[in-house]
Amino acid sequence: MRSLHGRFIITSLIAVSICLAAASVALVQIFADSYSKRVQNELTGHINRLAAVIRFSPGGRLQVPENPPDNRFLIPYGGLYWQIDDPVGKAEVRSSSLFDYVLPLPEESHPVGIMHQYRLSGPEGKDVLVQERVLSLAAPEGRRPIRIAVAVNADEVDSARLGFALDILPYVAVLAALLVLMSIGQLCIGLRPLDRIGRDLEAVRDRRASRLAGAYPREVQPLVNQLNKLLQSQAAAMEKARSRASDLAHGLKTPLTVLTNNAYSLREKGEVEIADELDHLAETMLSHVEHELARARITPSSDQRSGDADVGKIINETVRMLRHTEAGECLGWEIDVADHLSVPVDPHDFRELAGNVLENACKWARSRIGVRAIRQNGQCRLMIEDDGPGVLPERLPDLPRRGVRLDRLKPGSGLGLAIISEIAAVYDLTLTLENRVEGGFRAEVVFPDVIASRTLRLDALDALAK
Repeated sequence: MRSLHGRFIITSLIAVSICLAAASVALVQIFADSYSKRVQNELTGHINRLAAVIRFSPGGRLQVPENPPDNRFLIPYGGLYWQIDDPVGKAEVRSSSLFDYVLPLPEESHPVGIMHQYRLSGPEGKDVLVQERVLSLAAPEGRRPIRIAVAVNADEVDSARLGFALDILPYVAVLAALLVLMSIGQLCIGLRPLDRIGRDLEAVRDRRASRLAGAYPREVQPLVNQLNKLLQSQAAAMEKARSRASDLAHGLKTPLTVLTNNAYSLREKGEVEIADELDHLAETMLSHVEHELARARITPSSDQRSGDADVGKIINETVRMLRHTEAGECLGWEIDVADHLSVPVDPHDFRELAGNVLENACKWARSRIGVRAIRQNGQCRLMIEDDGPGVLPERLPDLPRRGVRLDRLKPGSGLGLAIISEIAAVYDLTLTLENRVEGGFRAEVVFPDVIASRTLRLDALDALAK
C-alpha cells in the first residue's frame, strides 16, 4: 500500500485491536479473580458457621445441624453444598442439596486450621469449587479432627466471567472506534505540513511562487530547505543554459554577416558560383542560428512557465502593433476574444505563438483577418483566419517544418510556423493548419483549460499523498 493514510489507519486498527483485546482479557481476569475471592470468602463464612453449630451426641456421634446457614443447602443439587467427615468416628454428614452424592474429597490429610481450595467433579457431572478446612473439635472422649468442606457450582464463576466479558464488549468496541477516530484526527493534523508542501509546490508549478515560503515544523524544515535549494539551482541552471545558447547564437551571427559580405565582394569580382555557394551556406547557417535563438527563448516545459497567459491582453497588444505595419494598416481586423480567458502557457511563449500566426496571416491576407478565442468543452480554442490565397493542399504537411517558405517573394525566414510547432509540442497543444472552404487560410490552436489542468494536478498530488 502506497498511501500513508491507509498504512497509518491499518496500523492503528491492528494496534488498537491488540491493546484493547489484551486489556479486555486482563479486565475479565481481574473480575474473575475478584469474584472468586468473594465466593471463597462466602464459602469460608459457611465453614465457620457450620463449625459453630457442630455437635456430638453423648455416645460421640456427629450430629447434623438443625438450622443450616443458607436455605440453598436444602435444595437438591441446588448449587451450594456442604459435607462434614469424621475420620475417627467413621461418620459422614452431608447437606440435603447433595442428596445422594458424596463429594470425592482428597484422602491425604491436611494440617489443622489451614484452608484448602480445589476443583472437583460435583453432582450431575458439573464441576464444583470446594473449600475445605480441618478443625479440631471437643468430643466426649476428647478432641477430634473434623473435615468441613463447602462447595459451589463452578458454573457460577464461569457464567459471571462470561457475562462480564459480554457486558464490556460494547464499551470496548466504542472505545476502539473512538481511539481509531482520534488516531485519524492525529494523522490529519500531523500530515498537514505535508499537504501544505504539496500546495506550495503547486504554487511553484503555476509560477505563483518561486520557492516554498513560510514556517514549517522543524521535522520537515530540512526537506523544505532541500527543495528550495533544488528549485533555486534548477532555475539558475536553466537561465544559464538559455543564456549560453543565446550567446552562442549571437556570436555566430557576426561571422555569418562577414561571410555574406565576402560573398557580395566575390560576386562583384565575377566569382558568381563561389558567391552563390557562400550565400547558400550563410543562409542555411543563419536559419539554424535564428531557429536556436527562438528555441532558447521558449520555456523548456509547461511546468516551468512563469505564469498563465492572458489571451485577450496579448492578442490585443499584438494586433495593435501589426495595425501600424504597412500590410496591417490596410486590413480589416475582426477580434472576438472571450473575457477573462487565460491559458496554461508562458506569456512570452503565447506572445511568440500568437505573433507568428498573426504576422503570417497579415502577410498573406487580402482585406481581412478574423481572430476568435473561446472556451469550449473545457478547452480554449484560438482561431485566426485570413482571406488570402491559401496553401496548396499537398504542401500543408510541410508548413510546420523549419525553413519551409512557399513563396520566397514574401519576406521571412520560414521559421514562424516551425516555432509555433515547437511551442505546441512543449505545452501539448493541438495545432491545425488548413485552407478555408470559402477561401483563405485558417490556423487553429487548442489549449488545455487552465482551471482543468490545475485541478488535475491537485488531484494527482492528493492521490500521491494517499
